[in-house]
Amino acid sequence: MTFNFNARDIEPASDLSRRLGLSFSNLALLTRALTHRSYVNEHPEAVEDNERLEFLGDAVLDFIVGAWVYHRFPELPEGNLTKMRSALVRNEQLAKFARKLDLGRALRLGRGEASSGGHDRDNLLGSTFEALVGALFLDSGLGAVDAFVNPILDEARGPVLDEISDSKSQLQEYVQSHKLGTIHYRVVGTSGPDHAVTFEMVVEIAGEIKGSGKGTNKSYAEHAAAHDALNNLGVL
Repeated sequence: MTFNFNARDIEPASDLSRRLGLSFSNLALLTRALTHRSYVNEHPEAVEDNERLEFLGDAVLDFIVGAWVYHRFPELPEGNLTKMRSALVRNEQLAKFARKLDLGRALRLGRGEASSGGHDRDNLLGSTFEALVGALFLDSGLGAVDAFVNPILDEARGPVLDEISDSKSQLQEYVQSHKLGTIHYRVVGTSGPDHAVTFEMVVEIAGEIKGSGKGTNKSYAEHAAAHDALNNLGVL
């Protein structure tokens, strides 16, 4: 989604609260959750940005997601539970949640940050989602956060389960057990704007390209390339 910054176009906290079905008794908390430090720098009356709420929301999300994973996947061992939680609370995933909620159009940014694409930047969206959780926790308690976050996690369940299958480890084990040689991952290109770069990666085994993949950071591109290699090798 592309935003052209105009202060009159920013969705007010009251409208966002109604749209998301969140009954904030203190809308100032929600407004603060949507306020980036660049906005405060240009609007002294704003007083406080969302960084403290982001800190709180990060801690609350760790607990909520940990409990959700524990109850939803009783068959998973501890190591996989940890992977699942980590995949769900990483910034890129939180940014996906923020986009589904369309938080970008409610985010209050300074003009420079807004004009450079801040309303759709992963790090800002992920942080804003955390701040929203922190604000909801302070306003309405843990139960309200649980009711808000759990449906979002349920929707992400399938894709994240696929991801934690850890194609890189699976490829490493296969290559070692069949003595196929050394694995090497190599970036072959990038695309997209600076704030949303997509990496193109290949994986070589004994000097031969066996798979390729793309991702919004090098790690995800490597996993995609490893998954492609496993398909090409007939493992999957």
